[in-house]
Amino acid sequence: MRDVKPQPATVGRPRSGTRRLPAATAREEILDAAAELFAQRGYAATSTRLIAEAVGIRQASLYYHFDNKEQILAELLEATVRPSLDYAADLERQGMHPAAALHELARYDVGVLLTARWNIGILYALPEVAAEPFNRFRAERARLRQAYRVLTAAAAPAGADAFLGDLVFGLVESVIGMRRDLPAAPPEQLQRAVAAAVLRTVGADPAGH
Repeated sequence: MRDVKPQPATVGRPRSGTRRLPAATAREEILDAAAELFAQRGYAATSTRLIAEAVGIRQASLYYHFDNKEQILAELLEATVRPSLDYAADLERQGMHPAAALHELARYDVGVLLTARWNIGILYALPEVAAEPFNRFRAERARLRQAYRVLTAAAAPAGADAFLGDLVFGLVESVIGMRRDLPAAPPEQLQRAVAAAVLRTVGADPAGH
């Protein structure tokens, strides 16, 4: 008699309605729904039940993928800095001129913040983000800030202000508010404008990039 392998149990009931992202996994759909709700309704006003309903699954099915709402937000926030952090490491390995690397990092970072499906960056200032579940996000954002500091110090003329790297970092992240207030602004144009403004702020030689 042939052995019959047990089939894995399904998690929750079948999803209701049309899928948000047909090619995505259930986890990705949960993240997408949460990002939309967090950005549009606010973090405090969004429950895991609302997220599950937006995906078309039961709340119990959501808990199969995430332990709580904090874990969902932490993953979303980390996704806003990790690509740029990885890109900064790539630029360092390439040994680019500091001004050129700073220009490219700013351009890329602005693209990450502007082209994500939802404007999660507006949640950076939430009081909840100071709590333990967000330690990794805060650490990775601090590493990205340090990358800007290092490149700025190398690209700026001698005697430049020590806080210039933080000023550049703030200039790049200012596109989060611009995305909220000027939703029709073309991302590519803003990428070019902010990257150029970064070099002007630093006083770096544009010929370096």
